[in-house]
Amino acid sequence: MNIKIALEWFVNPDHLPMLAGVVTGKYKEAGLEVEIIQPEEHYDGFEDLKSGNIDIHCNEPLHLFEHYFDGLKSLGCFFETRGGVMIRADRVDKLKANGKIKITTPASNPITNKIGFEIIKRYAQKNGFVIDRDNVEFVETDFWHINNMKKDESFDGAWLCFYNFEGIEAEMEGFENLFIDQFESPYPNFSALEFMSTQETLDTKGEAICTFIDVTNQMAQYLQENILEAQSIFYDYTKEEHSELMDKIILDTIPRLEMDIKADGARWKELYSFLEELELVKLNDEEYANIWVAPKH
Repeated sequence: MNIKIALEWFVNPDHLPMLAGVVTGKYKEAGLEVEIIQPEEHYDGFEDLKSGNIDIHCNEPLHLFEHYFDGLKSLGCFFETRGGVMIRADRVDKLKANGKIKITTPASNPITNKIGFEIIKRYAQKNGFVIDRDNVEFVETDFWHINNMKKDESFDGAWLCFYNFEGIEAEMEGFENLFIDQFESPYPNFSALEFMSTQETLDTKGEAICTFIDVTNQMAQYLQENILEAQSIFYDYTKEEHSELMDKIILDTIPRLEMDIKADGARWKELYSFLEELELVKLNDEEYANIWVAPKH
């Protein structure tokens, strides 16, 4: 059976369990034809889910709430890393002095900007200083955070950073920084990827979806047991040239993969409360509970 999956962005090591399932032929052995689709925009998958153009979408868990619609279902989290805001080490004093801060981000909009500022604000409160909202500017660029900050000295930091990417790149290049994640700022982590589907898809392809999850779990375990093989699989699928940086990113990513993917409302309850507190989402108890109804084998 054909399974169409829309990613959240371009193909990258976070998606390795799926790439492994394709490259090794394990999906085909299980009777699945898995098609991986790169979107033009970050949220395209939600419209495609609604219209039935795809069967599965993967995106950050906060979007289960932000883009909620009747029938949206979580299939479970398959990857989680540290994430947050990166500040240049030599601009931390500027931040603490409530100076004007300019942040590069791949997505500047009222919702993501509000979350990014809240992370900085909570870090400030934890460390005994204040930062005014008017002093933090978010500028939309792209995902190449380190490169953007190196090319443009006016950028004091970057937002929407995943540690297995930007943290590793900064370490490799000696780019000194303060990485404000959930350990530095009191907020619930959401730097993760969930598989999402719809009730309509589960009604028609439920068994195939369960098979997809089972094989993907197996691929995550395989990659963790054969971590160097993960590099070969990534380059085989993407046709990218080998690089030391990508090798290091892959090695950091593999231990962060989940091997027991399952819908889990308790896992993201604190995140939901955080977003509700910021007045970014509002679901009733029934709507929240309905997200986590797992498909049946």
